Amino acid sequence: LQHLFQFAFVLELKAAAPKFQTLERAPIRNRNQNINSLDCQANSRHKTKEFTHQSAASSLVGSTALITIMTNDFQLFTSLRFDPALVGVPKRRLANAGWNAKMTSPFYMLDFHRDRMLRAATHWSWTPAIETISGPAGLQRLAEAIESFLAQHGKETALRVKVLLSSEGHLSCEASSVPAVPLENLFPERLPPPESSRQAGDPSEEYPMEVVIDKTETPQSEYTHYKTTKRAMYDTARDRENIAPTDRKEVLLVNSKDGNIMEGSLTTPFFWRNGRWVTPPVSAKYSPESGSGGQDGTTRRWALERGLAVEEEVKTDSVVDGEPCWISNGVRGFTFGKLCFNSAIEI
Repeated sequence: LQHLFQFAFVLELKAAAPKFQTLERAPIRNRNQNINSLDCQANSRHKTKEFTHQSAASSLVGSTALITIMTNDFQLFTSLRFDPALVGVPKRRLANAGWNAKMTSPFYMLDFHRDRMLRAATHWSWTPAIETISGPAGLQRLAEAIESFLAQHGKETALRVKVLLSSEGHLSCEASSVPAVPLENLFPERLPPPESSRQAGDPSEEYPMEVVIDKTETPQSEYTHYKTTKRAMYDTARDRENIAPTDRKEVLLVNSKDGNIMEGSLTTPFFWRNGRWVTPPVSAKYSPESGSGGQDGTTRRWALERGLAVEEEVKTDSVVDGEPCWISNGVRGFTFGKLCFNSAIEI
């Protein structure tokens, strides 16, 4: 079989946790912005081939670099919020906060992020990856891997932490700064109906996001159902709308199978239909025929389990220019938005 090889250059460091060998590589640049990256290599039961490599052009001159060869051309990943403000959630007695109500943790819905990656690893039968994050030990291992990464960087402000998991069971992290978000937008007691009076515990509706619908349809696949580094369909949808990483704008993908709304390029959308908030359905396991074709996002799961929304197909011709909506993800929580089909709509 032909394999695509991904090379990660890493510098040996001392382990920050007993079950981990912590590795760091030089800062890299992604398509969005500069980020720092750290590989947290699991213990020796996950075997990889390592070769000594010297690069005169590298900033690692005089150091020993390791090349980790991965035998898959993609990785699983999840993006979560690190926020020191989350540590105070248990004292706030936010009963609907789930993981963060029970654990003194700065990680937003960490258990749901682990569960999502575990479902994807199970789908592709990545046994080492499954072993790395399964059960209470796997959840703790995930938390320790992120903590090991953050120990090398500042932890005083909120961060988007991208956690990647390879088929060999290796965890790695990347991070970038994100704005402050009120706790009510991370753990809303409800999503307010359009034009309703504000109640205690309601999420803020300030600074709404502009939400548009992609003009090109996208076929559903394993890579739209599970969150992986194969994201060309999302990147091209954003490129078609000229959305920069810092823009307060989101594009909704449309399923080529039936023309229904699939999901956002970075978010789960919620629409007001028949007196309730609805979000496109997602099948429990990947199926080319069932569901909207999108992902079972962490905040989507959280909202459905607490009755803030229900699953329902959303046809593109039912969406009205200027109608309010909510969008959510595991980094920014729940954000108010407005559908915008032309520049005359006031956001």
